[in-house]
Amino acid sequence: MDTMTENDYLTAWGLYAFAALGCLLVWLRMTRWIWRWLREPLQLLMAVLLFSPTIVDPVKTQFAPAVAITALDLLLKVGNNAWRAISDLFMYTMIAFAVYLVIVLIRWPIERAANARRERKAAADAALAAQIAEDDEPFRRPAPVSGMRVEPRL
Repeated sequence: MDTMTENDYLTAWGLYAFAALGCLLVWLRMTRWIWRWLREPLQLLMAVLLFSPTIVDPVKTQFAPAVAITALDLLLKVGNNAWRAISDLFMYTMIAFAVYLVIVLIRWPIERAANARRERKAAADAALAAQIAEDDEPFRRPAPVSGMRVEPRL
């Protein structure tokens, strides 16, 4: 059996990266309708599954996609890299979610302040619109309360 050359290895990774990016874009499109606080972790999980590598040959320091190694080892029962790939997936997932949690904790107060500022501006705009509407009709009389006809004054 012929081993992969460095050029074949890089070509395979390039093709995989292109296909994984396509899969991620489809996943982003499929999860667009979901509530934001559920959508973002699902998208992050898919990115970790698609783009996390695991070592296959420690001597040559060759890597392969962890999800592919796990699937092939479990389905075909050919290698002993499944547990290493699963532990790598778990490690990358924990790191990614820790970074995501930090970003969310930074983003949350900023968004709350922006929403409060937006609400204050909307209230000020509504008050200004009401004041302009009042100023447009300076000789307007209030509508009669009883529904009876009101004759104009002479």
